[in-house]
Amino acid sequence: MSSALPHYDVVISGASVAGLALALALAEAGEGEMRIALLDRTWPPPSAEGDVRAYAVSAASRHMLQVLGAWKGVAPEAQAVRRIEITDSSLDDGIRPVVLTYDNVLEDGEPATHIVPGTLIVSALADRVAGFLAVDRFMPGAIAAYEAAGSGLTVSLADGRVIRTRVLVSAEGRQSGLREKAGIKTVGWSYDQMGIVTWVEHERPHDDTAIQHFLPAGPFAILPLTGNRSCITWSEDADEARRILALDDAAFLAELEKRFGGRWGALKLLSGRQSWPLSMHLARSYVAERIALMGDAAHGVHPIAGQGLNLALRDAAALSEVLIEAARLGLDVGNAEILSRYERWRRFDSAVSTAAFDGLNRLFSSDSAVLRGVRDAGLGLVDRLPAMKQLFVSEAAGMSGELPRLLRGRSI
Repeated sequence: MSSALPHYDVVISGASVAGLALALALAEAGEGEMRIALLDRTWPPPSAEGDVRAYAVSAASRHMLQVLGAWKGVAPEAQAVRRIEITDSSLDDGIRPVVLTYDNVLEDGEPATHIVPGTLIVSALADRVAGFLAVDRFMPGAIAAYEAAGSGLTVSLADGRVIRTRVLVSAEGRQSGLREKAGIKTVGWSYDQMGIVTWVEHERPHDDTAIQHFLPAGPFAILPLTGNRSCITWSEDADEARRILALDDAAFLAELEKRFGGRWGALKLLSGRQSWPLSMHLARSYVAERIALMGDAAHGVHPIAGQGLNLALRDAAALSEVLIEAARLGLDVGNAEILSRYERWRRFDSAVSTAAFDGLNRLFSSDSAVLRGVRDAGLGLVDRLPAMKQLFVSEAAGMSGELPRLLRGRSI
């Protein structure tokens, strides 16, 4: 490739969790041999500002963040989830019986998940990325166009700068412009639901317990935070959600208390409210010529199981391993065969997860008495099968399947 323009081995568009994790993994493992460019609107990344979402970080994702040196920036506010409770009832039911409960710990006693504020994850990754000279940051760095140029791509930015790369990665999120420029189509649909997130404080401790209330309009998850605090992640019928979001704080809190079911005493709002329309999509391909998609650019899932972030980190772990191994062998990291290995590794798992979360949402977002009876019978059966519960824990921990090294707590 010509030396007239800045040349990078990998250009990453989007300083999302996925993009930051990939940049950090490549910089760590590349030992200064790989040059990486990270493009986004601002630095620090915009997602680090004003976001009240919290994420269920699996044990495998925690292993990855530990290896990359980012977990120490997260650990003080990471809340272990040691117990899961699931209910299935109508909103106006006077009693909300628990139909399934289990200990959310692995055989060695390690929690399968931790709840972590999203801002901390972004900040911890960004702080680590900023310390590597191998990562150049282009802020603002919107991509206007790209074209094939010999054994790579020429990438034109909206501000007139031009750079070259062997592989261009989209970590831009659900509305990926690069995915569209690459001509990669998606399959998916919107739900007649909106997601609502807020933080509350409660009188009594949560005892490291996460609760999932399956209500007819969608799941209402109570995710424990450090102290007597919880993050509410709530899927609601779209029209009802708009009504609730328009309420003042007192009326909004009353809606929360109705769904909270009186657990852990009186509630107090700790944050504002965030909301967004819910949808799912899956890219028909994860790669094109010298292009790779990851995170929400490749797959957007319903938040019912809280696995979106873990899927994104799986993508970053797999893609970084594929690219590093190719570079160490002296291969072209943008070669179609190299990128196809990444797609084979990740697309099936992502497709299965996307379909499973979609199916769970449809199964539990129904007020049919017959369907609820079937659901509760199934959950009751699982409640009596320790081996099945352990399978659930292993899945939540992200420890199943062919794991990249980073997710197993090993350096690339």
